[in-house]
Amino acid sequence: MAIPPGDPTVTETGRLLTVMDVGGTTLRVGTFDVRGGGRLSDVARMRVDGMDRHPGTPVPVLQRQVVDQIVREAKRRAGARPGAAPAALAVAFAGPVARDGTVLGAPTVWGGGGDPLPLQEVLGARLSVPVLVVNDLTAAAWRYGTESTVPFCLLTVSSGIGNKVFRDGDVLLDAEGHGGELGHWTCDRSPDAPLCDCGGRGHLGAIASGRGVLAAVRRAAAADPAGYARSAPARAGAADPRFLGNPEIAEAVRNGDPFTTAVLRSTLVHLAAAVGAVFASIGIRRYVLMGGFALAIGERYRELLVEELVRQGCFGLTPARVDAMVVLGEDDDDHGLIGVGRLMGRRLAAHREKVAL
Repeated sequence: MAIPPGDPTVTETGRLLTVMDVGGTTLRVGTFDVRGGGRLSDVARMRVDGMDRHPGTPVPVLQRQVVDQIVREAKRRAGARPGAAPAALAVAFAGPVARDGTVLGAPTVWGGGGDPLPLQEVLGARLSVPVLVVNDLTAAAWRYGTESTVPFCLLTVSSGIGNKVFRDGDVLLDAEGHGGELGHWTCDRSPDAPLCDCGGRGHLGAIASGRGVLAAVRRAAAADPAGYARSAPARAGAADPRFLGNPEIAEAVRNGDPFTTAVLRSTLVHLAAAVGAVFASIGIRRYVLMGGFALAIGERYRELLVEELVRQGCFGLTPARVDAMVVLGEDDDDHGLIGVGRLMGRRLAAHREKVAL
């Protein structure tokens, strides 16, 4: 049984949910107890059966592999708790998702192109339990949205870049799931701009995401071999930038390495412009940073972004107020799991109340 967002039809009243977060690199699976505000437990992480693991595989094949993996893990989780199997499945998915749970695209999971995938409907039919599928940032926003009435914009910087605005008790989206895709804003229109996973060129995610920064460091190393040779990653063992990874970049920036910090600053020019546009257009004055890459760098990432925001200027705000409006999210990767669990819990509770009336 599927659960169209906004029109719950759940008949199960069980308190345990299987929750999943499907990212560009990692699939996270957990059990969520909806009682007492929700508790996440038994979290497992594995590589997604998408393009990161199977590069060059056609999109339809990757779509089938990802669906099969979700079904397999959901059945495994249900069978692991005899007598207390989860009553429903809630999935946070990395890509634009329509209100009916159709995945409209997933550039970081299976690349550009491919037909929309009615994931919620497919999973409901194969698992015979209530299913909810929402965008991963929509889910993550519910982790913070249930704790605060202050409007905010959630920004994730990991394999890609995404955002969601939470205002007046809900995430701002249209019926087709549009909204919150700053990662696909074209911020570099030069003919040789970096290529995005979706196939577009010059998108914010291709420039300022973890993958984008890694590619930028490699380009900078090729352009300035001597400078890179003096950098912290090169001196730590990654003399060949082809073997450099985001953990080495994050560590170097945290430790003040000039070479990698300069590259990161160049990418934050575009991210700060995007944040400034959100502020100028709808007046959001709280930005919560999350995502594996941003949180791996931590406070230094926040400081560098604030410095660039102040340099560009946020109309009407002093530097101190700009600094106060950018905060780090919780330092874990459970945002999507907790958020989608809370959202599903609210839908279950609303349905029970409706039935009782």
